[in-house]
Amino acid sequence: MNWDQVEGNWKQIKGRVQQTWGKLTDDDLEFIDGKRVELIGKIQERHGITKEKAEKQLDDFTQGLNR
Repeated sequence: MNWDQVEGNWKQIKGRVQQTWGKLTDDDLEFIDGKRVELIGKIQERHGITKEKAEKQLDDFTQGLNR
């Protein structure tokens, strides 16, 4: 799934995002609102990882949505 599809289906996907990155709050998900850059930043912030690692995790996550 490409990011445009994720953004367009954010309401349906954000539950899976919260399951994957459990430290994200409902307020975080509302702020992110399907925007990739904001999600990467919040993953970094809440999980204490590098930007590169957050991007890799997110890429793996979006590829998994295709299955």
